[in-house]
Amino acid sequence: MTIPTGAQTTYPTIGNREDLSDEIWKISPTETPFFSAVEKIGTKAVKHEWQTVALDAVNTGNAQLEGDTVALDNATLTTRLGNNHQISRKAYGVSRTQQAVNPAGRGNEFDFQKLLKGQALKIDIDSILSGTNQATNAGNTTTARKTASILSWIKTNTDKGASGVDPAAADGTGTRTDGTQIAFTEVRLKNVLQKIWTAGGKPNLVMAGGFNKQAFSTFTGRSTPMEQATSRRIVAAVDAYDSDFGKLKVVPSRNIRARDVLVLETAKWAVGHLPGSAMVSEPLAKVSDTDQGFMVSEYALEARNEAASGGVFDCTSA
Repeated sequence: MTIPTGAQTTYPTIGNREDLSDEIWKISPTETPFFSAVEKIGTKAVKHEWQTVALDAVNTGNAQLEGDTVALDNATLTTRLGNNHQISRKAYGVSRTQQAVNPAGRGNEFDFQKLLKGQALKIDIDSILSGTNQATNAGNTTTARKTASILSWIKTNTDKGASGVDPAAADGTGTRTDGTQIAFTEVRLKNVLQKIWTAGGKPNLVMAGGFNKQAFSTFTGRSTPMEQATSRRIVAAVDAYDSDFGKLKVVPSRNIRARDVLVLETAKWAVGHLPGSAMVSEPLAKVSDTDQGFMVSEYALEARNEAASGGVFDCTSA
């Protein structure tokens, strides 16, 4: 077959309108498992402080004489802990001309950029809090302040590889020393859970990277997946774990280190924000033919009692 002589086709035609979809498809993840799971609180100073306390050790020889003169026990004192606020931000700008044209998929380019930068900032914060090995730093005029991450706090209840070292103190001032990587096993998880229970913790959340979340799905203590026979689905994922000390939710996190599995009592963690600093968008001064702004957050991690949580560290990740 041939095209009839003189027939016009799309190839030489001038003036056909383009077909650009008004949908914009984004695959980038936006989940913030740790940040979304813990309480948000207000703070009042650049260094946020709080107190912890522990009861006296059990005294199984606590038998007293009838009519005895009472001798005072040592006072139960609190421990004062603190963490510095960290400032994180994302900036954006759109030219006046771009604001004036008609973009596809969004009504206002400036607002669209603000939305995207806000989502990215939340992921940065979740990754900093749960996926970095950083100690607190008060900073100065040339060094930015840093808030101690989870890994800087967890010391008491850990299972780690050879040569791995926990932070010197559970106060956010030190960091972990990574050890030789070994497989994440149910035995290692149970070891951490027992340590947490002995310390008095009640963990409710396990976070793992993709590789070790799949490893977890082979554990015998996982909740039995239930599916109707007619659904024709194969259920391989497990999102809960029935331990000897309670049930835990298990979630994958892209924001933690692949070598870490965190076992958390989320009620014993919080993220503090100074007034008006949770997630703020601010315009920048008009100094060019461009509208500019930034998203900023000032936050500090509050580790209410690290002994209520733990970690299986130095896990193989591939």
